Amino acid sequence: MTPAATLDDVLAPLLADPTRAAVLLDIDGTLAPIVRHADDAHVPEPTRLPLIAIAKRYGLVACISGRRATTARRIVSLGSITYVGNHGAEILRGGQTVAEVEPQIAEWSRRVRSFGESELRGEELHRLRVRGEDKDVIFGFHWRGAPDEEAAEEAVREVAARAEAAGFVTHWGRKILEVRPAVELNKGLGVAHLLSEVDVDVALYAGDDRTDLDAFDALRAAVAQGTLREAICIGVASDETPPELEESADLLVNGPLGVRTVLETLASSA
Repeated sequence: MTPAATLDDVLAPLLADPTRAAVLLDIDGTLAPIVRHADDAHVPEPTRLPLIAIAKRYGLVACISGRRATTARRIVSLGSITYVGNHGAEILRGGQTVAEVEPQIAEWSRRVRSFGESELRGEELHRLRVRGEDKDVIFGFHWRGAPDEEAAEEAVREVAARAEAAGFVTHWGRKILEVRPAVELNKGLGVAHLLSEVDVDVALYAGDDRTDLDAFDALRAAVAQGTLREAICIGVASDETPPELEESADLLVNGPLGVRTVLETLASSA
């Protein structure tokens, strides 16, 4: 995109024919503002309203999250769209109540949970107020809002070393460490899976963190392969925006409020 491109210019390929377009969105930091405690996250009603309108008009609307798909649906509070949870490990389709999980990934659930719970019982993490998040096949360690975030992060880095020694894969996000199964797992896989099931010409993805770069890559790969005619990758800026995201995005918008403006523009296509 050129620096002078307006939002209408960027979104024109989707606005031209919404039925042939996919709108794919990260949740935390994109639709929902980042909060100190992850369980408090929610999508504000002024953001949900255009999202509801978009869900009725566009060929595919889905949320791609690092959280469990059922948790993602609760945060967004919209049951008619699809949710890809745990960085592509599961898909909860619109109107369904049970997420689909790949068998090879599901087998890791007990091991990941056991490791995470064992680490949380340690005196050091408890003292530093590191919080755990059981995502079934992924276990997260949060230190946002800890009294001493620097010390908490250092303790979590020691957890990461133990996790890797135990055969798990680790991934770092915005003040969170995720312990994952030793299988390929990223948002790009979830995006590619969704696109393989629909017939659309153009797709948009919006996200705010390093984990969203895989989704950007999946859209651009689909264009290179001829599956999509055009891909639009929107980065959501904050004071924690990774430089890689800024460099890779076709357009940067300012936080969840900027995303709301994108949704309002897309919803105006009727």
